[in-house]
Parts: sequence; structure tokens; C-alpha cells
Amino acid sequence: MLEWCQAQRHWTLEQWKRVLWSDESLFTIWKGSCRIPTVLSLVHQELVELIRSSQVLVVSGETGCGKTTQVTQFILDDYIERGMGSVCRVVCTQPRRISAISVAERVAAERAESVGDGNSCGYQIRLQSRLPRKQGSVLYCTTGIILQWLRSSPLLSTISHLVLDEIHERNLHSDVLLIIVKDLLRVRQDLKVILMSATLNAEKFSKYFNNCPMIHIPGMTFPVQEFLMEDVLEMIRYRPQKKEQRPRWKRGFMQGQNSRPEKDQKEAEYKESWPCYARTLRDKYSDRTIDVLEMMDDDDKIDLDLIVQLIRHIVLSQEEGAILVFLPGWDNISGLNDLLMAQQMFKSGTCVFKRPPPGVRKIVIATNIAETSITIDDVVFVIDGGKIKETHFDTQNNISTMTAEWVSLANAKQRRGRAGRVCPGKCYHLYNGLRASLLDAYQLPEIMRTPLEELCLQIKILKLGPIAEFLRKALDPPTEEAVTLAITHLMDLNALDRSEALTPLGFHLARLPVEPHIGKLILFGALLGCLDPVLTIAASLSFKDPFFIPMGKEKMADFRRRTLSRESKSDHLTIIYAFTGWEEAKRRGYKFEREFCWDNFLSANTLQMLHNMKGQFAEHLLGAGFTSSKNPKDPESNTNSDNEKLIKAVIVAGLYPKVAMIKPSGSKKRPVRVYTKTDGKVCIHPKSVNAEETQFNYTWLIYHLKMRTSSIFLYDCTEVSPFSLLFFGGDVTIQMDQDQETIAVDDWIVFQSPARIAHLVKNLKKELDSLLEEKIRSPAPVDWSNRQSKDCAVITAIIDLITTQERPDVNARNTEPRGRRQYHNNDDGGDEYENCCISSQPREKLRP
Repeated sequence: MLEWCQAQRHWTLEQWKRVLWSDESLFTIWKGSCRIPTVLSLVHQELVELIRSSQVLVVSGETGCGKTTQVTQFILDDYIERGMGSVCRVVCTQPRRISAISVAERVAAERAESVGDGNSCGYQIRLQSRLPRKQGSVLYCTTGIILQWLRSSPLLSTISHLVLDEIHERNLHSDVLLIIVKDLLRVRQDLKVILMSATLNAEKFSKYFNNCPMIHIPGMTFPVQEFLMEDVLEMIRYRPQKKEQRPRWKRGFMQGQNSRPEKDQKEAEYKESWPCYARTLRDKYSDRTIDVLEMMDDDDKIDLDLIVQLIRHIVLSQEEGAILVFLPGWDNISGLNDLLMAQQMFKSGTCVFKRPPPGVRKIVIATNIAETSITIDDVVFVIDGGKIKETHFDTQNNISTMTAEWVSLANAKQRRGRAGRVCPGKCYHLYNGLRASLLDAYQLPEIMRTPLEELCLQIKILKLGPIAEFLRKALDPPTEEAVTLAITHLMDLNALDRSEALTPLGFHLARLPVEPHIGKLILFGALLGCLDPVLTIAASLSFKDPFFIPMGKEKMADFRRRTLSRESKSDHLTIIYAFTGWEEAKRRGYKFEREFCWDNFLSANTLQMLHNMKGQFAEHLLGAGFTSSKNPKDPESNTNSDNEKLIKAVIVAGLYPKVAMIKPSGSKKRPVRVYTKTDGKVCIHPKSVNAEETQFNYTWLIYHLKMRTSSIFLYDCTEVSPFSLLFFGGDVTIQMDQDQETIAVDDWIVFQSPARIAHLVKNLKKELDSLLEEKIRSPAPVDWSNRQSKDCAVITAIIDLITTQERPDVNARNTEPRGRRQYHNNDDGGDEYENCCISSQPREKLRP
């Protein structure tokens, strides 16, 4: 077989396609063999010559052409053949961890080697690596790894070739790396840069890099027949059970969503064009189909009944082959699964990648992760739901929004390509032809739709110049409003000073591989002696929580999560309890670990990842001088780790000013409502342990994330006490309100307090801020054994106040939450904090 392929190297690409497509067994051998030439082999020499002669090259390749695995090897083999292998080090970036690992394993197999171990191919991702030899090698890594290298090696002097793969995805790190690389090429004229993607706007990237050369590699997949919504409706004669009174086009292109100006323009164009488009349909489709097309549900809803009927049609009338359904999110996936399970012909399963036995058809329901990150090699039919969940940041209201947007043409092309891997396939797009003509070419780059605080810190730590000036050099720069807001937030966090220079706190936050608020949480956990539980929280917030929700067991999973919370009224403490329980079960053996995870709907893999991340955070803290050990459980760093009230106070220190107020609603169904200063009434996300809570001890919540979907939801929230906000919130002032002395945090979180206590709290807060500022400037562990030292005395006094002085009165626990609540000191020790009494009094501006 190999000799035959070598003999046909003179064939054109079209000749190869005709032969391979005409013989399925030959195509299968070609796809599965490491040694038989790929499509790229046909342009091997041209590609190598372009790389030799150009400093930057744009390579666009269709799905299945082999560019990710082959281009890096072409470069390395070319250098080896010319006797220059020792000066060649190829680094190829991947957008996801799983891609870096799987591609490295494939390349190593093709070279008859194991991954890493000093061989020619390896990978490096966060917390995991199998490195190749330093020279004469290929390394696959995530984009963030390159940004880390830039801190110690600004010129990337050990790299000869930098390959940026899947660059069309336009994530935050890749866009920043493009700016840096463009500037770097002026200094490193020996550095070769190759930009690669399956669906790439090659001209745009070529222009960005001074009109560099381009090469396109055609794909080798089978042809795919495409169908639009009108074709599907005509084919299966579907009619919605509930008729809409108004035609779909009259309700707009982006009904119910927070449209941006460009979307509003598309909406107007859609409305204007629909009558003409409907007339063109009458020559090809029945009146019934056109009527149904007009009465379909709102654009922001996917018709799951239609998908069920389409799946039945494929199963009953089409040839064998797996079905892949693309849906935007878990709610749609769960809903479709429930509808399918209600019919006898469908049965639930979990074998996504295994081929089913004869007579059984596999149906996979997935989000857009199945477009590129994973390959299911027996898919023949693709149902494209037409939507993708996308996060946008609203700079005017300082809130993230997540909505189901229409896919881009690039998304649609990737989805279609999933159907042509093993034989000719079919792709059903659930949007009409007019909609297809108005789809964006690509998704909006992440840099234009996400908060920029973490990115701004990276720009400063890498010494890339003024933030706004640097970001203006991006391929698609973010708005000035977004940049200004990010800088303002960092100044409020005391990470940047007024001249936009890193403060000591900002320096430490920039070096931690997390967003700034989580970084501050980590530092305070180290300084206040509760390191291990705080690192658990930080790892979960920066990665994901370890809970999973199996289909059909949502209520049981929610119940187990609430049980684990131990009535702490805290999602953050719930994670700590889950992680601690897992550690204990793991110590007892694999059987106990498996049972604990199974009973509590926990992912052992996620928990292990959190464990590894905690170790990485602890190493950062040791290197910076905040701790004396890289062990997160070091006793000296965990003097106060059993103090749950202090842990909640540390959460305030990290996440402030993300504060919400709890107020009674007067409703028996939902006795409490939640408000934020800027948004008014908001909702606690349903997965939170506080979502169904009816009795709170205090009137304040601290949260990690606020996002607008169908409503404004708070994610990962914890009930916190007044002293936590006073000592670890913003600036404290003493005010007079209707002849009553009050103490306020940032002028809007106000508590009634006797004058003596208010001044005492303010003075202690001043001492704490001074101490923490000194510790940040000159990091050193707190010596908890030396009770006479000032730092230990101040922190201990505050911990005592938070822990023992502040207790809700007994009656408050048994009543609905009130707008005013009193907290009493029950300590009879007679010290200066005796009879401390503070009651919360929400400001009027917080009321709806």
C-alpha cells in the first residue's frame, strides 16, 4: 500500500479525491494509517519552501487535511535532513488542554516514539507536562504557557518556529500573543511564525502581518449534503403544536436579547428582506411549509419537538450512521434527552466514542465543543441547532451577559464537517436561508466581549507599555470604555496606582495564574492563617466546581449539594466540605473514594485537578515569601483553618465589592429577595445552596459572578456578617443618620453602631490595612506563636471580633429575615470590645 501511494505522488489533489472517495476501504486505510501521505504531503515541498523564505506564513486548511500534526513535522524533518536539527525547536499552541495532549500523542505515534521522555515530541499544559528534548523537537502547549515564558524570556530566544494553531477561535490569549509576536518579529528576525486554522479569514491575518504569504490546503473529507429549515419542514411535514399569532420575522432577528448595534442592523435587514424571501420560496416549497416557517417559536428558543421528529425521520428512513446534535447549552441538552427518553425506541447511554453494535444507532447531543475539540469518528448525520452560547460584557452596566446567539458561518462550516469523516454525510441546519445569508462570518473575538482586568495585569507584568496603547494594536481592539473600566477596577482594587503602575499588591496578583479578585483571596488566606480551605475555594472559582448533574437526577444532585453545605448558607464552604470529604475518602482507599463521589455527584477528575491547582498556588506563595512551605496543609499556614467565620471574611476580602443585600419580600413562596446596588432586584442561581433558602442569619451576601441570562443571576454566593464587611470591605466612615451614629462601608453599606464601637472598628480597620499593606510590600508569614508582636495582636483582635463578638440574636434565627438585625457580644471577659453591638441598616438607594 505504501509503495502504491508513493508511486502516485505526481497525482493532483482531485485525482486523489476521486480514487479515495470511490473506495471506502481505501479511504479508511488512508485515514487510519500514520505512514500513508496526507493531503498535506501533496504540497509538502511548496509549504517547506514558503516557511524557509518567509518570516510569517498563514496556512488555512480544511478539516481533515492533517495540518496540526504534519506542518510541525515537516519543519523538524526539513532541518534534520539539512543537518541543522540542533537549532530547530518548534512550539505549536493549542486552544485547549485536551488538544495539546491528543495531538502530541498522535505525532509521537507517527514518529514511532513515546510522548516526551526526551524524544522529539511532547506537550506542556498547566500542571502537566511530558517534555521532549530541548532542541530538534516539537512541543505542543496551550497559549497561556507561551505568555508565562514571556515573563522570563521576553524574546522567546529558545524557539526557532512558533506555530499558532486554531487561531480563528480568537480567544483572549491568542489575540494578545498576536500583538506580542508582531512586535517581537522586529527584534527576532530569525523567528519563524506560522498561523494555522481550519476556517480562517486568511486575508485579514495576512494583512495584519504586513501582507505575509498565504497557502490553502484543501480537505480530504467526503461530500456533505446540507439542508436548511425549509428543507427539513418540507421533508418531515412538521407543524408546531402551538401556533404563534405573529409571524416569526415580525418579532425580530434577535428577539428577547440584549442586542448590540450590529445585531440591530441585522434585525432591520431581516425584517425588510423577509417578504421578498418568502415569495422566492413559493416556487420550491408548499404553502404549508412556508406557513410553518413563519409561525415557528421565538428565535431565542430551539424547537426540541422538531429535533425529535427529525431524529425519528433519520432513524426510520436513512442509512446507518451516528447522529450528532449541536445545542447551545445544558438546558436544551437535558430537555431533548427527556423528550427522547419518553419514546420507547430510544435508550440512554454514555458510550460517545465507541461504535454501537449492529442494529443500534448512536445519538450524541453536544455543545460547540464537538466542533473542534473532540472527534466522533462514526458520525454521518449532523443536526445543527443554529445557536451557540456566547458571553458578552456590558461596560455601561458592568455586567456579563450570556445569550444563545446565532452561529457564525465558521461554526456552521465546522459542524457540517463533522458529518463527512467516514462516508458521505448530511447536515441539517435549523435556520432558514435568509437567516443563513445574514450570519456573521466569525464569532466576535473574546477580547471584545469579556472583562479585561486580568489581561491588563498581564500587560503590566510583561512590561508591554501603557495598557490602552498596547491594546490599540490588537487585530480587533476592545472599546476604550472596556479598557478604561478595567483600569479603574484595578485601581479600586489597589492593584494599579494612579499612574497605571503595578502596586505591590498588583505585582503579586499579576504573578498568580488567576483573575485579580481570586488572587487577592489567595493572598489573604495566606496572611490570615486559613490557607488550605481558601486555596480550595480559589481553585474551584478559577476552574470549575466539582459537582456534576446527571440527566434525570437533577433534584437528587441538588439535594446532595445542600446536604453537603451543612446549612452554612455558602456555596464556597460547600466546596470546602466536598473537597475535605473526598480527601478523607481517598485516604481510606479507591473504593471509598468512588463511593463518596458517586453518592455526592462529584467528579473525581475535577477534584484531583483542584488538588493539583492548590499545589501550584502554594508554590507561588512560597516563592513570593507569603508562606514557609509549598504544602497547602502546612500547620503554620493553617492556624485558623477551622474558623468558618474567618474564612467567610477572607472571601469578602477577595470578592468585595461584589455584595448583595437580602430583604424580606412579604411572600410566603419566596420570603426573601436579593438586591445589588447597581441592578436592583437579582436572583440567586438555581444551582446555589442559597437558591431555596428562606432564613438567613445576616442581611448580606458576597458573590463571585453576576451574569444576565433570562434574569440577572448571582453565582457562588455566601452569607456574610457585618464585621466581615467592615474589616475586609471598602473604606469605612462614621456618619450621622437621623440623630443615630452609623458606620458605613463605601458610603452605601451602613450599620447602626454606638460611637465608641464605631471609632474602635474604624481604628482597628486602619491598623489592619496598614499591616496588610506592609505584608504585601514585604511578604513574610505571620508568626502566630508570638502573641506580643503587633501584626499578630491586630489580626488576633479582629479574628476574635469576627468569631466571638458577632452572633445573631436567638429570635432572629426563627423569623423571616428583616431589614434591620442586631448582633450582640456574649463575651463576659471584660475587655475593651465588651458589649459590642452593631445593627445593619440598608441604605435607601438599595430599595427597589
